[in-house]
Amino acid sequence: MTIITTVEDLRALAKKRVPRMFYDYADAGSWTESTYRANEADFGKIKFRQRVAVNLLDRSLHSTMVGQQVAMPVALAPTGLTGMQHADGEILAARAAERFGVPFTLSTMSICSIEDVAAHTTKPFWFQLYVMKDRDFIERLIDRAKAANCSALVLTLDLQVLGQRHKDLRNGMSAPPKLTLANILNLATKPRWVYNILRTPRRGFGNIVGHATDVSDMSSLSAWTSQQFDPALSWADVEWIKRRWGGKLIIKGIMDPLDAHLAADSGADALIVSNHGGRQLDGAQSSIGALPAIVDAVGKQIEVHMDGGVRSGQDVIRALALGAKGVYIGRPFLYGLGAMGEQGVTKCLEIIRNELDLTMAFCGLRDVNHVDSNILLPGTY
Repeated sequence: MTIITTVEDLRALAKKRVPRMFYDYADAGSWTESTYRANEADFGKIKFRQRVAVNLLDRSLHSTMVGQQVAMPVALAPTGLTGMQHADGEILAARAAERFGVPFTLSTMSICSIEDVAAHTTKPFWFQLYVMKDRDFIERLIDRAKAANCSALVLTLDLQVLGQRHKDLRNGMSAPPKLTLANILNLATKPRWVYNILRTPRRGFGNIVGHATDVSDMSSLSAWTSQQFDPALSWADVEWIKRRWGGKLIIKGIMDPLDAHLAADSGADALIVSNHGGRQLDGAQSSIGALPAIVDAVGKQIEVHMDGGVRSGQDVIRALALGAKGVYIGRPFLYGLGAMGEQGVTKCLEIIRNELDLTMAFCGLRDVNHVDSNILLPGTY
């Protein structure tokens, strides 16, 4: 039995067990992947101040995100094709998050549908929305999320046009995927993954197929998707979506203080500092690099969260120290899922929690809500 001690251990195991096209889909950035790499590398530049001889009994990681109680200020980020990392992946990840006490965010581009995830969980989860040109479909999608009792809507604003990911082009990653000889040979080396996928009926985009006009199967999905992301998306659409939704609204994809002010003025409950995991604008600033200026600009008006490059509980506490109220993990839980299914997602969360707790203690604190920039070494952030 492989001893798992870090998220990196889960990544290495997932790379062995998940077909290359789907592993690369999750683990890729756009163009040169410079922003993808910076998201992770820039965390390592931020150093801690170690404190000693402080009472560290009764430590607590409990906090809130948009008013919701959480076991630690961490949420599972929305990730497309999660059900291709492991069969029924969204359901497994949602169940693990529910048991752990952290939010799970279901992507519009999920394999398991909103209704599927709701049927296999007992507590509300969050739903992430992409805005398509077909506004009737979007209205029905919002209504389906409301009917499933989703407790927050995460509106992604940074995918009006698709970034180019070279790994996906090389792998023939499409909807449905191209079964090239290389892909077939690679699938033959992943019998555990193939066995699980063959046992489930959930192999399409559950929120779209059978719900969007003229999309009745996977063969008709690709053309629909390529035409539907809306380059004309504006803040007026945000206002319309907020009215239609009527509940907690989180805006994802903010990287500039000017956009942060617009997000705060929109009446949203929170914003997420995010560059889409380095999958959109290559050459953009890292998320952790952009976080302090956005907190300074709007941190008293709106709850600020962050996403991108988080690989440890130490990264979580660095983001909290720089003003984030909540932190999202995407690739780390996908690594866990691909490595060991539901158990792997739980293992990922346990690793994050342990590293967050111990680092907080070494910095002389007992309550995660008291974390601020005083735990960081001046000049390193």
